[in-house]
Amino acid sequence: MTRRRALLLASLVPIAPALAQAPWPQRPIRFIVPFAAGGNSDVTARLFANRITARLGQPIIVENRSGATGAIGTEAVVRAAPDGYTMLIGSPGSIVNGPLLQANRRYDPITDLVPVALLGSVPMVIIIKPSLPVRTLGELVTYSKAQPRGVTIGTSGIGGANHLPLELFIAATGANLVHVPYRGGGSTLPDFLAGNVDGVLIEMPSVLDLHRDGRGRILGVAAPARNAQLPDIPTFIEQGLAGFLAASFVGLFAPSGTPPPILASVQAAIAEAVADPEILARLLSFGADAPTPAELTTPGFAALLQGELEKARRAIAIAGLRPE
Repeated sequence: MTRRRALLLASLVPIAPALAQAPWPQRPIRFIVPFAAGGNSDVTARLFANRITARLGQPIIVENRSGATGAIGTEAVVRAAPDGYTMLIGSPGSIVNGPLLQANRRYDPITDLVPVALLGSVPMVIIIKPSLPVRTLGELVTYSKAQPRGVTIGTSGIGGANHLPLELFIAATGANLVHVPYRGGGSTLPDFLAGNVDGVLIEMPSVLDLHRDGRGRILGVAAPARNAQLPDIPTFIEQGLAGFLAASFVGLFAPSGTPPPILASVQAAIAEAVADPEILARLLSFGADAPTPAELTTPGFAALLQGELEKARRAIAIAGLRPE
């Protein structure tokens, strides 16, 4: 080795560790929302992206990649480099129900993704048309059993986030409820308002205004405690359904293998955002519950997901659904 070459190599040695330890992030970060713009996942993603951009020092770009019930956008994140620059805004459709009902899964949400932090969860409700002579869930069950054709309840579709809680409710109460599947939660509302279905099981924010202006009557909220937007409406648990919880969560996920220091940086930024009264007010304004401190960590969020998977598997078995 020549003296000149030796000097050159020696001069490069201190540089390599410095490059390896370059602080993250060095460029914009993408949050992939696997659904169309304007939905609960999209709104929540943009709320947090705007808030944590300043903390991370790089812009966060929210990108909508809809299709195949969230599978297209989710798979794009699964296949991305685990470098912290591409993350997923996940929800039950893409993380829980979808994979369980796909015969040929293109990804495994448990092994291919790391749960970074819960961003919020929106409780589900049962709302019925005002003409039905019922005001509680118990009265709905009794009334339905007296109807030869039952009471029709619309949901977002077979195997969807709203359908599975309905199956669990029927199993727990013996109610004579007839499932009417639609293509998405929003598609149920025109038929509900037209009186073509008796009720809907859906995320609370979607029907909050209908309840307030008398075009529908919410009978119960499937949350651990009463919601601040509906303080007079009891939970399912208060009405005798022990442990009955149903919510659409929105959370942040990263590709498996993403370095822990990157995850920790994002978690700290999200925790700071959740502590901001303005962010809390925005979450509450559309009926979402803020994450707990535990749910802002990977183990805490992972525990929530395991519970959701167990409930979904039970509901799928009750409904007799098969992967397609």
